[in-house]
Formats: sequence, C-alpha cells, structure tokens
Amino acid sequence: MKIVLAYSGGLDTSVILKWLRESYDAEIITFAADIGQEEELKGLSRKSRGTGASRHYTLDLVEEFARDFIYPMLRANAVYEGQYRLGTSIARPLIAKAQVEVAKREKAEAVAHGATGKGNDQCRFELTYMALAPRLRIISPWKIDAFREKFPGRAEMIAYCRKHRIPVEASLRKPYSMDRNLLHISYEAGILEDPWFDPTARANKGMFKLSVSPEDAPDRPERVELEFERGDCVAVNGRRLTPAGVLRALNRLGGRHGIGRVDAVENRFVGMKSRGVYETPGGTILMHGHRQIESLTMDREVMHLRDSLMPKYAELVYYGFWFAPEREALQALVDESQRFVSGTVRLKLYKGNVITCGRKSRYSLYDMKVASMEGVKSWYNQGDATGFIRLNGLRLRARTLAQRGPKV
Repeated sequence: MKIVLAYSGGLDTSVILKWLRESYDAEIITFAADIGQEEELKGLSRKSRGTGASRHYTLDLVEEFARDFIYPMLRANAVYEGQYRLGTSIARPLIAKAQVEVAKREKAEAVAHGATGKGNDQCRFELTYMALAPRLRIISPWKIDAFREKFPGRAEMIAYCRKHRIPVEASLRKPYSMDRNLLHISYEAGILEDPWFDPTARANKGMFKLSVSPEDAPDRPERVELEFERGDCVAVNGRRLTPAGVLRALNRLGGRHGIGRVDAVENRFVGMKSRGVYETPGGTILMHGHRQIESLTMDREVMHLRDSLMPKYAELVYYGFWFAPEREALQALVDESQRFVSGTVRLKLYKGNVITCGRKSRYSLYDMKVASMEGVKSWYNQGDATGFIRLNGLRLRARTLAQRGPKV
C-alpha cells in the first residue's frame, strides 16, 4: 500500500509519518508544497526520509499560489467574519490539489493529512480530495481512536519525537502551532487557547516573525504606490512584479511598519469557536489599495451586489469549498466586476496603519464637476433631486397617514 502524506516537518506530521508506517505497514511518500514558507522547507527531504518515508516531493507552487489562489480571493475582498484574511484557508486547496497529483503520479491508494479532527483544515483537505479524486482513500489520523489514545496531547507527541530522535521545533515551553505561507503566518493552540492571553505583551514579542509591533515601528511614515490592472496589483512603486513578487515586496514593507496583525476569535466550520493570531502585512496593504481603486472605478450597484456576496465567498473559502461550483460561479461575477478596476493608489504606512493618500484611474467614474460644491456647471441638475426625494418619500408619507408612522 502507498500513502501520500501532506508533510510539513512540524510536530503533527512528523509523528504521523512514523505512526502511519508502523500502523499500516505501508510505503509512505511525503509531499510538501512550497507556498512561501522559506526557511521552514530546509532539510525537509532528509528529515522525512530519516523518519521513514521512501520518497519526498517538495513542489514549488509559490507563483501558482499567488496568481491562481491569493489574487482571485483578493479581487473579491474576502475577509471571514470581518477579521480573518483567510491566509491558511486559501492555501489548503492548492496543497491538496498538488498532493492528489503526486498520488496519481505514484499510483498511491491513499492520501493522508495531519489536520486535527476539531479544526477547519480537515474539511479543506478532504473536500478538495473528494472534488478532484473521489476514489482515493483518505486517512485522517486525528479522527482515528487508536491515534488519539496514543497521543492525547502535545506533550505525548513531543516525548514520542524525542524517543525516536525526530527533530521538531515545538516544545513544552512554547506550545503553540504556527502555519506560514506567502500570504501570512497563523498562530494557534497551546498558550493561545486562552482568549485573555496577550500575545502583544513584551514578553511574547518573539512569537511574531513577519512584523514588528506597531510600537516598535519607525517614527516616520513610508509611502508606497500600487498599480492595479483588472483588480490585480501588477507594480509596486513603479516596478512591475509577478503576483508573488508583489506580495514579497509588500510583506517586507508592511512588516517593517507593524501592519497586518489580527487577534481573532472565530467560528469554525465544525461548530466551535477558536482563537487565532495572524500576521498578514502584504495582504492587508493589497486589500486596502484594491478597495481604493474600486471606489473610483466600480459602478455603485455592481459594488453593492458584489459586496453583498462577499461574506458568502469568504465563508466558502474558510470552509474549504474552493473547488465547489458555487465558488466558481461567484468568482465569475467577481472577475466580471473587475474589468475596469485599474489605476494607481498612493498609500502611507505608519505604525500599524495603512492610510490612503490618493488614487487615480483612466477609468474613473468620479466627475469633479458633478461632485463639486463650488457652483461649477455640469450635466447634473440639483433641481432634479426634488422629485427624486419626493418619490422615495412617498411610501414614508403613506405609512404615517394610514398607520400612524414609525415608533419614536
């Protein structure tokens, strides 16, 4: 039997690799997606083979991740529950897609992952497997009684790794999990499970990797210009870059100014609430800039319609339905709405804040003559507003005359 394991080299998947080999007497092939983890991928192949894998794949998916997953989501301005910018959520369908491709190449019978049975990632991985390879067997150790009995907590997993000489970064002194990619870093579990715990306290500042705290950011602001074409950022400060290049550049800028930190209690798909701490510096800048170009170029009713659907879009990404027909239908609407979302926005970065300093576009719907309060003549006639307001007030008058009106 061949099993392809989605492998990060972290605590969970290190333990799972060894456990799968022992429990299933199977050949384990490990797979890791390079989606911008940087130093976390070093030595992964050697480590996986040393833990029992017969073969390891690390696939460079950085540009695909930015171009085909992050950018389409950013066109939608998708934020889950008003706080979470979906950095982990958007990565999982790509990882699972690539894992399925490795399984097909290796003629494997099963795929496995290390997502907990209490979290969202199990849904994101398995829904993608089912959408792309419905006949593959799915092994999810955290939903298997024997695995949970052997490893009831992180302490037992760390002890298991020490026993088998499996190197892992997690320790009992710093027991939280971290997930990194090009868009963000997320931190959860362990000491962060207490929603009153303050990760921004000086004693905990070492946890953050992408950004300085706003208090430690420079005292002078920094300006940046972003150029957009059809809803996608294509240049930073006049320099054209690939989508991944844009995110790398803005991660550096945003991180230097303490931008993009979020501490959220959110509602998981499986029903419970959870607490996560996130760093999304580049994505925060991009989304702010994108919205500013939209404000200049997008028709009001198109914007309101698109915005009314965005909570649903964000929910689909968060739950794991990237490869579902309803997400594809919403994406078609989003992409159509972006046809004229092109232009340049000027932003100021300062101590955790992204401040708009100007925006321009050849497709601008903003008419200075129409908007002016200085008596400038235009094709807008203020007298037309009288009838407009009368017609909109008709039902309000009727209600008061016939039904005594609103409660005051």
